[in-house]
Amino acid sequence: MKAVRSKTAARELRSEWQQELDSEVEICFLLQDLDDAYNVGGLFRVADGVGASELICTGKTPVPPNPMISVTSLGAHRRISCRYFKHHLDAVDALKAEGWSLVALEIADGAANFRQFSYPTKTCLILGNEANGVYGSVLAKVDSSVFIPMFGKGRSLNVHVAAAIVAFEARLRR
Repeated sequence: MKAVRSKTAARELRSEWQQELDSEVEICFLLQDLDDAYNVGGLFRVADGVGASELICTGKTPVPPNPMISVTSLGAHRRISCRYFKHHLDAVDALKAEGWSLVALEIADGAANFRQFSYPTKTCLILGNEANGVYGSVLAKVDSSVFIPMFGKGRSLNVHVAAAIVAFEARLRR
């Protein structure tokens, strides 16, 4: 086995995979008050990898052209659309008006295991602040919440790692 290094060969493989794995679930991400621009850059790469339509950044979440975002996004910040809302609830209301179902990645009352959840056709994954999670005011307006079961002592994964796991589950499930 040999790694594929040619961009043309990689594009051909990606085209084959996309046809094979076409999904009915459309994804976007709402980033609520993230502190770390490197996490935002990582989320641009995740969004690109899962074919998400956009990132919606709120509050103090860093946005392009922050130079730290480009370090970890490796150009994905130029391919994925990004909107900014100063207030979290304004973003939530706008997304609901656009027909998105809001699904928080948060350990919360009534949250479902991310592998057992039935993702709506238009799923917006809500990602909370690295230290404080999804705020109660935002949780009060979401449609659902999912969690990733942890085997170790840690309570959670890094925000962009958790987003990748859940988004790929939503997109690849048939």
